[in-house]
Amino acid sequence: MGTFRLYTTADGRSRIERIDLGTSPDWTKGLAATQISFRVWPAGEFLDWHPAPRRQFVIILSGQLEIGLGDGTKQVFGAGDARLVEDTTGQGHTTRVVGNEPCITATIPLAQP
Repeated sequence: MGTFRLYTTADGRSRIERIDLGTSPDWTKGLAATQISFRVWPAGEFLDWHPAPRRQFVIILSGQLEIGLGDGTKQVFGAGDARLVEDTTGQGHTTRVVGNEPCITATIPLAQP
């Protein structure tokens, strides 16, 4: 279980970094959000390359999602993992449900600054 940030670098590729909540006071004070939505991803679902539609948190409630990056690496996230997704430009990332069970996510778009 962890907190992560998915972002775009200057070369247009997405990267993932772990966020330490102890050194990220803006995250613990609160971030303005506009809504929350839930999604059930069927086992095996795959989304090819796509940037995020907006800055948003995606929290996995159950199941597992694999995020693929342009450098060929993949990272699997499971229940309790929260990702700030902000790779809204560039190549983006791939998303795949791994395992035999659906993945349930909560998505929280962040308010525009």
